[in-house]
Amino acid sequence: MRISIGNDHAGVDYKKHIQEYLFVKDVEVKNYGTDSLDSVDYPDFAHPVSQDVNEESSDLGILICGSGNGVCMTANKYKNVRAALCWNKELAMLSKTHNNANVICIPARFIEKEDALEIVKTFISETFEGGRHQRRVNKISK
Repeated sequence: MRISIGNDHAGVDYKKHIQEYLFVKDVEVKNYGTDSLDSVDYPDFAHPVSQDVNEESSDLGILICGSGNGVCMTANKYKNVRAALCWNKELAMLSKTHNNANVICIPARFIEKEDALEIVKTFISETFEGGRHQRRVNKISK
């Protein structure tokens, strides 16, 4: 599995925690996030992750910012990206199984690091159910 990850200054510790888990699982990780706590602009990190997923050079993307909203809005500008803002593992499961999400967006200022990791674990382990959900997913992109 190939995953691209990106974060702004709010998500530095979360990214490191998630990367440690992914490395143990032998996941190929492309890191586009900052390692600094200095203020940066989240689109600068969301665009390369989204581009990787859009062009299928990565299977999935993980984006982390303060609220998760900014990176999610940026990612969803890409035709082949279905980014989901998830606050818990149940939302991560539904975003993948029902919406075929391929980018998960994590709100670092509103959840704990361990919860973020559980969201990622759920997101990468679930599969799209297809069926009635495929019809709906087909209507997302114009």
